[in-house]
Amino acid sequence: MSLRKSHELHQRRFGRNLGVGLTLAAFIVIIFGLTIVKVSGGNFGAPAEQVQN
Repeated sequence: MSLRKSHELHQRRFGRNLGVGLTLAAFIVIIFGLTIVKVSGGNFGAPAEQVQN
């Protein structure tokens, strides 16, 4: 516990850092989700050749 009151600048900087951190975390979650959806698409191999009769 600090004996001095924190400066207003530190409170603003903390708020900005928290916003940037939450934005970065949301971006990582979106990229991870898109990657999981793309990988679990099911068709991992090359497209099958279509046979014409």
